[in-house]
Amino acid sequence: METFERLKKLILESEEDVRKAEGGNKAAGTRARQTMQDIKNAAQEVREKILELRNAGQSS
Repeated sequence: METFERLKKLILESEEDVRKAEGGNKAAGTRARQTMQDIKNAAQEVREKILELRNAGQSS
């Protein structure tokens, strides 16, 4: 599923900024928070796609 692959990519890309934010880098913290919001939205999309697949299977 394309949406799930995007979610995994966002998580991997956020790792460096999260580590820098833990070290006190404020700009990295801002980037990490934005990426976390993107991850949240991508996760919601995955949930919706899975629900669509489940519901499509029930109507058959």
